[in-house]
Amino acid sequence: MSDEAVNEETEQNNETEVYETSSRGQTVLHTGRNNLLNKIQQLYSDGFTVCIDVTAVDYLENPKRDLPEEIKPERFELVVSLLSHQKRERIRLRIQVPENDLTVPTLFDIYPGTEALEREVHDLFGIDFDGHPDMTRILMPENWEGHPLRKDYDVGKIPVQFKEAPGS
Repeated sequence: MSDEAVNEETEQNNETEVYETSSRGQTVLHTGRNNLLNKIQQLYSDGFTVCIDVTAVDYLENPKRDLPEEIKPERFELVVSLLSHQKRERIRLRIQVPENDLTVPTLFDIYPGTEALEREVHDLFGIDFDGHPDMTRILMPENWEGHPLRKDYDVGKIPVQFKEAPGS
């Protein structure tokens, strides 16, 4: 078997594996996009019936981060926070999203409350949620170009006019 085939097989296995770490006393699970819905469904069945947040991080300027060595770091990371009232426990999922394929499956069918959260991530980071019922902008105007929370997004400037300033 060639090195390329071994690397591809390893990447596919990492897509379906779940790696567990801990951060600030909270369990953090790392899995691939292809395994996201399976793991979310399993966690829902285990009592994690509330999705508190769906957000993203752009690691363009900080590629090094705390990840299990089996997980390949990507520029973007989807972060999903779940809550179990029965267990009195929170759990966080971190899913690496490659810059050249910004698509993850929607959580809407399992957690309908994620509809606006996913739209916000789409609007501000450009990550699409496959199967989402209304993947349109939620914060920025429809004709806005770009995604303001990306690290390479130009901040721009708005001139400020002061009262009684010279030239006003």
